[in-house]
Amino acid sequence: MDTAPLSEIAHQSVTFACGLTLDGGAHLPTLTVAYRTYGLLNQQASNAILICHALTGDQYVAETHPVTGKDPWWELMVGPGRPVDTDKYFVICSNVLGGCMGTTGPGDVRDDGRHWGMEFPAITIRDMVRAQRRLVDHLGITRLFAVIGGSMGGMQVLEWAATYPDAVFAAVPIATAATHSAQNIAFNEVGRQAVLGDADFCGGQYYQTGRIPAGGLAVARMVAHITYLSEQALSRKFGRRLQPGKASALFGDMFQVESYLQYQGSTFVRRFDANSYLTITRAMDYFDLAAEHKNDLSRAFAGTRTRFCVVSFSSDWLFPTAESRAIARALNRAAANVSFVEVASDKGHDAFLLDEPDLHRIVSGFLSGCALHAGLPS
Repeated sequence: MDTAPLSEIAHQSVTFACGLTLDGGAHLPTLTVAYRTYGLLNQQASNAILICHALTGDQYVAETHPVTGKDPWWELMVGPGRPVDTDKYFVICSNVLGGCMGTTGPGDVRDDGRHWGMEFPAITIRDMVRAQRRLVDHLGITRLFAVIGGSMGGMQVLEWAATYPDAVFAAVPIATAATHSAQNIAFNEVGRQAVLGDADFCGGQYYQTGRIPAGGLAVARMVAHITYLSEQALSRKFGRRLQPGKASALFGDMFQVESYLQYQGSTFVRRFDANSYLTITRAMDYFDLAAEHKNDLSRAFAGTRTRFCVVSFSSDWLFPTAESRAIARALNRAAANVSFVEVASDKGHDAFLLDEPDLHRIVSGFLSGCALHAGLPS
């Protein structure tokens, strides 16, 4: 499949000439962070909210995607009059380290004229957060009013609260976990093997060929997308309904659910880089916040003054409620200020991105309460 390199698309960004030293010991000679902001920063620089995106997200949280024309990925949550109200708050969202929407990643060209490809060093969730901290400092913000994110974004929220506790007034980790489970690592590995086995992958240096490993990346997206839904959601949307005129097809999209997954895969390959997919899924696999604190998650939040609102969904089997409850219990052991809510929903993991009024009320109410305690205008 032919495509223009994602790295050639212009994005708002800032470059740090000093680079970034990673958890694995490698040093990136320069660091570029692509980002978007919404709303106005007040004179005290006290109303900033950082939105952390999930695996396949980007910085375009509240505006149309410049490449695909796709609607904002969290327009139900972020915007004027929304739970994260850009009339009240200064909202920041950056593309994660290792991404493909302007932040330093494997699709970038090195000093020797070659793309990083698979030679891009392994990164961690904490490396992503360090890069975000550079951006926040650059914007003149010493303390974020809130950090909010779902799924991998929730991992970043937890890492922010653990690594920079004095820089976060409130934290909202949604549909996430403090460690990536063996099951989730297994799903990620299936996707990675699909990419690596694609003949167009070319050892990760497909940039020079004018082609991308579209088949493998599409399969990876299809496998992952199944985990984002629930059995109830799939049954409600598709059931066993057949595609018109394909009742006797042996292969192809005989069932409507097959057609849906193939569509998800085909659209994904036009907006995401395969090497970024490999890099970021591995970062999720590495994530284990308790392991960094003698396998006691409460130690990660010892003495924290951050206010937490932990949210899960009843039908999420990718990051089930038990994992959010474990976070809340660890925060309780650390004597943190924490609220925990399980939202009843049959939409699965993706519920945090969809029209879930209960979630929106929870986030809006929590932020309003935190604004009162922080002395922000209501």
